[in-house]
Amino acid sequence: MLTDTRAQAARILGSFNRNERKSLLRTLSCVLVAALVVWLPGWFGLSVYDGLSAAGRASLGIVVLAALLWITEAMPAFAVALLVIGLQVGILGRPGGVFAAEGDKQVWLMFVAPWASSIMWLFIGGFVLAHACAKTKLDEWLAGMLLRRLLGKPALLVLGIMAVTYVFSMFMSNTATAAMVMTMTAPVLLGMGKEAKLGRGMVLAVACGANLGGMATIIGTPPNAIVAGQLPAGQKIQFLEWMGIALPPSLMLAAVAYAYIWWRYVRGEQTQVNELEREPSDDRTLRQRVVVMIFFAITLILWMGGSFWGVSAPVASLVPIVGLAVCGVMTAEDINELPWDVLLLLAGGLSLGVGVNETGLANWFAEQIPIGLPPLGVAMAFAMVGLVLSNLMSNTAAAALLIPLSASLVAPENVRLVMVAVAIACSSSMCLPISTPPNAIAYSSGRLRAVDFLVPGLIIAVLIPLAVLWLSVVT
Repeated sequence: MLTDTRAQAARILGSFNRNERKSLLRTLSCVLVAALVVWLPGWFGLSVYDGLSAAGRASLGIVVLAALLWITEAMPAFAVALLVIGLQVGILGRPGGVFAAEGDKQVWLMFVAPWASSIMWLFIGGFVLAHACAKTKLDEWLAGMLLRRLLGKPALLVLGIMAVTYVFSMFMSNTATAAMVMTMTAPVLLGMGKEAKLGRGMVLAVACGANLGGMATIIGTPPNAIVAGQLPAGQKIQFLEWMGIALPPSLMLAAVAYAYIWWRYVRGEQTQVNELEREPSDDRTLRQRVVVMIFFAITLILWMGGSFWGVSAPVASLVPIVGLAVCGVMTAEDINELPWDVLLLLAGGLSLGVGVNETGLANWFAEQIPIGLPPLGVAMAFAMVGLVLSNLMSNTAAAALLIPLSASLVAPENVRLVMVAVAIACSSSMCLPISTPPNAIAYSSGRLRAVDFLVPGLIIAVLIPLAVLWLSVVT
């Protein structure tokens, strides 16, 4: 018995060590490549970095390291974000180092300031509302009310599923929304075979709606928040203004995605579907649900009419944060369950942008691009790069890398165009099951194959230039 126990422990430790060694090897490889990018040209006397300060080279090394770690997934994405902040504080913020002057002990604060920035509070407010909706099952109740009316009408049912997912993703995490709608539609899907075309279309509609809905509002997805946080003072975008800019292309892409789903999976289907389940709610849950609806309505009114009310969107976010806590809807346990890893990733992306801009790396990068490329060309090029990268890595990480670089290539009056274009492109990546969490959730249902994501994902990618053209008109 003792021998068996030791053997089992050895196997467990061996597996653990193999996983740790693999992660460590990836990390060290990323560090080595980043170091070579920074120092190798100097060793061979190459003038690659002429005009770039020592601080800029250090910032370049941090950017390259972050990109490699995010792409290879050598460590969790939020851990990379924390590493970025730590490296910037330790290397760039050190008094007498490559960036901070001797005796200047305050420079490091600029790299941690994004954690307390206004855009972070805006996102926390959104997360609190989303969690309160999920806790009281307000989201399921509202979705169920609509979907029950569409049973027996396949085309309208799929459209309703996609619309519900799209709208909720505008204000909630698209991952949470996708999981919620998949749960809501599970009774309907149970009455269909795994290969039923209508069932496959329903699941794909969830993924497409969740991916495309987030780009329509500032709080819909982290790339939008990165843009809002890094725009210059004179170019800031308010909540309702963002919707005016991003909602039309988002709706256009969603309409095309639905048209494809209808043509491929719904057309001619007459499948009978099961009734959605109704879960009883106790009186306390019902009371809390009413409270959440009230605060949701107040917050949305303040967000959308901020200029009229004289209240900025981040300040309005304090209404649900404070109000739902005071009313007892949000408890300490609920606060612990907020997606803090996403907030850390967002803070790391904003901090990376600060380093790129403040050290002169952005300006140096702009000088390397051939003169004459118009702002629309820069927006198109970076949008397509963002689209490709976001299919292979976190869209937040891709946006954090590309947004400050793209903004450095155009005049201040054109930064809105290129930055918003990158954010929308990064939010449109949906070619692979691993491209986005909603895709992964839909794929886990067992009803879709990888090719089912590829076709609509490529269609959306082809249409991104049209979205950028729209942005060139309205920004």
